[in-house]
Amino acid sequence: MLDLLQKTLLAGIGALALSQKKAEELISELQKQFSLGDEKAREMLASLRETVRHNQQQLEDLAREEVRKACSECGLITQEAFEKLEQRVLALEKQLETDQP
Repeated sequence: MLDLLQKTLLAGIGALALSQKKAEELISELQKQFSLGDEKAREMLASLRETVRHNQQQLEDLAREEVRKACSECGLITQEAFEKLEQRVLALEKQLETDQP
């Protein structure tokens, strides 16, 4: 299940990267058709890149949240919770060792 979620996330990120390439091609085409200057084309491309970065971050955040929900629904614990439990077990083992004669 986690593998499927990871693949979905990677596909989304790949689609965003592809979208950026298409955006660059679109800007280039618009520059030719409407005789945009290099500076204006660079500004438009920079704006599109920023939008893509923002959307990519939102997609990553959403995917992380969905993975957390899926893991919770499956009864999986977080790495942080696991590490806390591990520390408690180690402390109890140490206490048992010192309590034995």
